[in-house]
Amino acid sequence: MIYLFNEKAGSQRLVIKGEDFKYLIKVRRHTVGDELGFRNKEDIKTLHRYRLNSIEPRSVDFELINSEIVEIKAKKELHIGWCVIDNKSVEKVLASLNEAGVKKITFIYCERSQKNFKPDFKRFERIIEASNQQCGRTELMEFDTCKTLQEFVSQNPDMKVFDFTEKTLGCESDFKTVLIGCEGGFSKNEKEFLEDQEVFRLDTPMILRSESAVLAVASKILL
Repeated sequence: MIYLFNEKAGSQRLVIKGEDFKYLIKVRRHTVGDELGFRNKEDIKTLHRYRLNSIEPRSVDFELINSEIVEIKAKKELHIGWCVIDNKSVEKVLASLNEAGVKKITFIYCERSQKNFKPDFKRFERIIEASNQQCGRTELMEFDTCKTLQEFVSQNPDMKVFDFTEKTLGCESDFKTVLIGCEGGFSKNEKEFLEDQEVFRLDTPMILRSESAVLAVASKILL
């Protein structure tokens, strides 16, 4: 854990109870005198350093040492347009995408998306918050939805498309928005609609699942 979110981070004295208490004392086994970092989501760029002063049966008391702006974020920005798939598949790679530095994911209902799947933003945000505390990132990934592929393209005219094609994504590639299909890829109508966009593939003979493709492309661009 690089830091811990707390809504009162920044105050002179911090009392931690509940699940965070169990995590810090029972799991991390912190003791009196240890120094820990806390951040407030309302001012996430500021790191507050605290010293653990005392441990009670169900709470711990921290005293503020100092506060300073310490930002940790990716050197590049990447916005992923992701055709809707099962939330469970998204959740498997979400923390890894956050660690890589993906700035935003827009979920799009494409022709082959199962319409009963609805992105669970509240759960996604909890995963991102936990990931941030582990990797140290100081910005929260953004989430959005688009009802149609046409709407997403109109909003992001300079995007690139991941699909089956002759052109492979090189190490020198650099772009800010990418569109990735759901399981089964894009339909014939969607391919025709996207034919004026720049399309690329990864240099592999294997067929990638949607979540594998998202993680691979993000890693190629950001890392």
